[in-house]
Amino acid sequence: MKFNSQIKIIGMKKSKGDYEGNPYDNTTMYTEVGLDDSKGMAKGNAGTEYRFGLSTEYEKYAHLPFPFIANCEMEIVTSGKEQKTLMRTCVPVSVEKKAA
Repeated sequence: MKFNSQIKIIGMKKSKGDYEGNPYDNTTMYTEVGLDDSKGMAKGNAGTEYRFGLSTEYEKYAHLPFPFIANCEMEIVTSGKEQKTLMRTCVPVSVEKKAA
């Protein structure tokens, strides 16, 4: 299932290499998400991460000041046993101004 969401991107990291004969190559986007306050036990925000393509994706966003707001296409997928949410596209729409 695909859906669009406006997301605050608070950081990113690229990773590429080989671990014990297993190659890896990815970019991770770190995002701000609201805490579940439905039971009155939490307030504010936390961070979560999404894998976002290969390490080359990092270069497309590295010049931007963080945090920034982006329109993202997300997709919920399942293995039949576990469900996860993937970030498929990320288009920056605004950059937050830093407090003085």
